[in-house]
Amino acid sequence: MTSLKNKEKLAGRAKKTSRMILLSISCALVAIALTSPVVFSQAKVGTTGAQFLELGVSSRAMAMGEAFTAVVDDISAVYYNPAALTSLYGREASFTYVSMPADVGFGFAAIGLPLESIGGVIGIAMYSLSSGDIIETTYGSGVISPTISGTGRTFKWQDVALSFSYGRYLTDRFSIGFTVKYIQETAAIFTSNGWAADVGTLYDTGFRGFKIGMVITNFGGDMRFERVDYPLPINFKFGASINVIEQVDHFVTFAAEGWHPSDNLEKYNTGVEYTFKDMVSLRAGARFNYDVDGLTAGGGLRLPFNEDQEIRIDYAYQDFGILTEVHRFTLSFAF
Repeated sequence: MTSLKNKEKLAGRAKKTSRMILLSISCALVAIALTSPVVFSQAKVGTTGAQFLELGVSSRAMAMGEAFTAVVDDISAVYYNPAALTSLYGREASFTYVSMPADVGFGFAAIGLPLESIGGVIGIAMYSLSSGDIIETTYGSGVISPTISGTGRTFKWQDVALSFSYGRYLTDRFSIGFTVKYIQETAAIFTSNGWAADVGTLYDTGFRGFKIGMVITNFGGDMRFERVDYPLPINFKFGASINVIEQVDHFVTFAAEGWHPSDNLEKYNTGVEYTFKDMVSLRAGARFNYDVDGLTAGGGLRLPFNEDQEIRIDYAYQDFGILTEVHRFTLSFAF
């Protein structure tokens, strides 16, 4: 009887400790967000660099309007919320290509590996953006107005980022994750380097898949480009998702979230995903308070093979307003 009581006391202490850890981490994450430049949210477009870090890496996420902080359950968690890496129970790799306006191409590749020995999941990712050929010009002073003339040469703008992420459960419903990024921007012969970090949390209530996610991204020091310092695009995100329909063959998830960026006003995203027999998905979303963005849509196909392996193909269409449209393609492997 005494042994049983001791076990109950220890279990109670463990639960209390877990709740304290959860509360402390959540408060710390909010405190970081509130003490960062994010709180002074204004329409300060063009005041931050490394904008390729905000392009989005998942076709599934973009098709849902990027209301994905609490939804993500694949390797794209390295970008959207590293705490969700705990959703990976096996190795997973993903590749995304985004066709942007003005011949700009953006690519993403990542791999996730569960760590059975120490627990948790690690994720390694690479981001790359490259412009088309840019005509080099010189800027001179004319008699009446400034003159711009071409040199006959061209150059390219190249952005690259490498990241390492780790996520693990602290309780059976609460997980936390961290990401560290190395960032490099290159234009012609000029190069800028920097470091950034993401911190995320995810809580699963256990009711109809209702999840709450919170993440702060690109938190780091200023980068320097030719004697000019510029900050990173810090963003605080808070989102939730719920399964509004849970049937054998039909599954519908609704998600919504808000963004609090350091270089613009607050933004709001909503999205919905319908899945038939866990194989075919249709998605739609809407993004609010963006300059040129609007509706998004897309779909996905899941193709299982062998016992624990599958291939996923996802596509997203993004209305880019006066800049026409953007197409995303993602190919993922679970193995």
